[in-house]
Amino acid sequence: MAWPPFTSFCSCLLFVFFFGLGSRICYGFRFGFDIHHRFSDPVKGFLGLDDLPEKGSLDYYVLMAYRDRLIRARHLAASYGQSSLLTFASGNDTFFSRSLGFLHYANVSVGTPSLSFLVALDTGSNLFWLPCDCKKGGCVTGLQTSSGDEIKFNIYSPNNSSTSEKLSSDSTLCRPSDQCSSASSNCCYKIVYLSSNTSSTGILVEDVLRLVTDDDQSKAVDARITFGCGQIQTGTFLMGAAPNGLFGLGMQDISVPSILAKNRLASNSFALCFGLDGVGRINFGFNGSSDQSETPFNVRQSHPSYNISITRITVGSNSSELEFSAIFDSGTAFTHLSDPAYTFISETFNSKVEEKRNSPDSVIPFEYCYELRANQSTFKIPNMNLTMKGGDNYFVKHPTASIPTPEGGHLYCLALLKSEDINIIGHFYSLGEFKLL
Repeated sequence: MAWPPFTSFCSCLLFVFFFGLGSRICYGFRFGFDIHHRFSDPVKGFLGLDDLPEKGSLDYYVLMAYRDRLIRARHLAASYGQSSLLTFASGNDTFFSRSLGFLHYANVSVGTPSLSFLVALDTGSNLFWLPCDCKKGGCVTGLQTSSGDEIKFNIYSPNNSSTSEKLSSDSTLCRPSDQCSSASSNCCYKIVYLSSNTSSTGILVEDVLRLVTDDDQSKAVDARITFGCGQIQTGTFLMGAAPNGLFGLGMQDISVPSILAKNRLASNSFALCFGLDGVGRINFGFNGSSDQSETPFNVRQSHPSYNISITRITVGSNSSELEFSAIFDSGTAFTHLSDPAYTFISETFNSKVEEKRNSPDSVIPFEYCYELRANQSTFKIPNMNLTMKGGDNYFVKHPTASIPTPEGGHLYCLALLKSEDINIIGHFYSLGEFKLL
């Protein structure tokens, strides 16, 4: 396999197809809307992120690797049965930057009249919440750019939407722990996100999510969904992690994909496609195609996640019968593997490349990097694939990152990070089409 090194890092395409819990149900429409990477021009313009490092620079990879470590802590907490720790937040505010928020965003419209919100997408949590009827200091109402301009955010209010209805405490979606402390009949919620100082608190409401069928007719559909009216956000949500709302894509009944399926508006599935320029697409009700590879989920009822099993690793002509589980996570940039999988891939990759290995550098997040000669325009790396439970293969298309050096040269690195605990497949390790059942 050979390609130019200086563009490979930005040509990742990931198409992952997720089925929800239970059997496959095929009915209803197919909906979709654009999604944007945090480093894409639309998001940087909307959020006023003038301080982000240039994509492909060393600072960019250091930043992505650091925020990956924060998100890994979320999955690790869940693996130990801490079901209340549902989603990403910084574990140490000292190192927090607003550049460390979620990776992908979508512009959604809610209510009547409709308001637009740029919400963070997260496959690791379930609740969709919006800033709403904010208590003093409880929401981010806007951001200020480095030029001094202020970008105002929409704030949702049930009282301003004619189609809104507050969820009662006897609703099937209201858990016993969601009962309000007062005599109110509303369904209250509070979700703590990993660290005790980061949370979203409010009441659950119903309103319409404005969708359009993803076909030639582009038919408008108003889907009634349940979501959080987030009156008080704390911690990193007030620092830019998800400033205009969070869109949970998990497996539980409260998530939007589950609600669309329950209301027979779409199949219990969705697809994520990450484009070359940071602009991609999310589709609800996408049933896949017959030529897609597939593998089943390992579902834990206490905290269901998009967890799959890998039975074999192949790097070039070398294979290893290593069986382990891993989580697909749209919010993680790179792939994190523990031993023995990490060592097998890294050392086999190292034995098959021709370039001189760069001395390990604590500044660079990747362990295996290689020096490119002056005017070198291509390099060869071994083919790589992971065999999933069921026998289908996950072909890794772009496993390297190109990093410029201060001296004006370039390195290419195996974009794989070592984990001491949980295995996560991030969106940087791209693939063609894969169906997760």
